[in-house]
Amino acid sequence: MSALSSALPDFPWDLLEPAKTLAASHPDGIVDLSVGTPVDPVPAVVRQALAGASDTPGYPLTAGTTQLRAAIAGWLARACRASGELGVLPTIGSKELVAWLPTLLGAGPGDKVVIPRICYPTYEVGVRLAGAEVIRADSLTAVGPERVKLVWINSPSNPTGRVLPAEHLRKVVAWARERDAIVVSDECYLSLGWESEPVSVLADEVTGGDYTGVLAVHSLSKRSNLAGYRAGFVGGDPALIGELLAVRKHAGMIPPAPVQAAMVAALEDETHVAEQRARYAARRDTLRAALLKAGFELSHSEAGLYLWATRGEDCWQTVDRLAQRGILAAPGAFYGPAAAQHVRVALTATDERVAAAADRLAAGL
Repeated sequence: MSALSSALPDFPWDLLEPAKTLAASHPDGIVDLSVGTPVDPVPAVVRQALAGASDTPGYPLTAGTTQLRAAIAGWLARACRASGELGVLPTIGSKELVAWLPTLLGAGPGDKVVIPRICYPTYEVGVRLAGAEVIRADSLTAVGPERVKLVWINSPSNPTGRVLPAEHLRKVVAWARERDAIVVSDECYLSLGWESEPVSVLADEVTGGDYTGVLAVHSLSKRSNLAGYRAGFVGGDPALIGELLAVRKHAGMIPPAPVQAAMVAALEDETHVAEQRARYAARRDTLRAALLKAGFELSHSEAGLYLWATRGEDCWQTVDRLAQRGILAAPGAFYGPAAAQHVRVALTATDERVAAAADRLAAGL
């Protein structure tokens, strides 16, 4: 019997361990700008909601509580400018949904799934888990006459920070509907636009309130520092949401009840989001200036939680250069063959560590 893992690539972050060890040997300690895990406190309003719901001995609902469904729908209407009737569903973070969505939507051997040329590695993992075939393409004209099951888009992009305009999103949706394909937009960084304003695929200027064949994936990990809570959700086509719910009920894919209560609090409060955004903006300014002075070029990077940087050399060489200064970045190779000369630099470190990284970059590579 062949193991399922044999169909999957090496886990990217395991490959970074030697560079992490080197960076950790720096006399002043490591500055880890690789994974992008939040380091700032969970907002008090969210922690209070979690604690208040801790005495919940019964099974939670896969569909989410009435309050949570209303909070998700309300947030999507406000933040995504979506005026139509949405189906919504909470998820156990967004990564598990990305990994299992092709399978949950019935993709399998013989099916083709389009993912961006440079993208979050879990898109490809999800396609492989389903036994389907990956097509890497940013331009759907490059797909040609191929019949596809699903099209992944990601704006703002992880890792590049690229923002797709509404016109592009409209073309993707129209293209997919002509071919009876599903469009899934990963929008987990929607609240972090810097030089461009991200647009949701659910926005009225894209879909006009008709979400047929369209889904949007969101997460509270970055927006609200809830990576440890595993709090995400998906919204869009009510029929597709109903299908996901039916399968997920059988599989037991249920966010815990206290987490559902915490999600309501997070979605109904924007003060903590503005405060966190200000922290990231300051760190971005510091790192951006330091990278440019150190001779890096930045590509895209107009939104999101990362700076997409290059020295025009192999990404692993850049990773090693940075590690020698005690700075850990993610190699572009994690995100696709077209990214072999870039590194991804996360904004997720404390102010003190970001300042330390800037000082080390100023000393030269």
